[in-house]
Amino acid sequence: MFKKQANLACRQLIEGVQLGTMVHGEKTLMAQFRLEKGSDLPDHSHPHEQTGLLISGRIILTIDGVDHEALPGDSWCIGPDVPHSARAIEDSVAVEVFSPVREDYLKFSS
Repeated sequence: MFKKQANLACRQLIEGVQLGTMVHGEKTLMAQFRLEKGSDLPDHSHPHEQTGLLISGRIILTIDGVDHEALPGDSWCIGPDVPHSARAIEDSVAVEVFSPVREDYLKFSS
């Protein structure tokens, strides 16, 4: 699968957070998140391993109760079923890979 960035359609996941599914295969899914300054992704967990990279902006990423200030170029890996949340300090863009594929994110593919 190949997708041009220009063809990435982002849709609202929750208030202040846009999600666009970039590409996916049998075992992984890559998504782009656009977070508006002041937006919050509430604490949640899921059975997927989640590996991410902050492209731009600044966020506070809370993983299993520990806060991490993420700046462009910083990366993370969150294990399955580990509680996590995020707060956008600035307008931010993150790219994340999920394994296995998040079936609920396939609807965010253009």
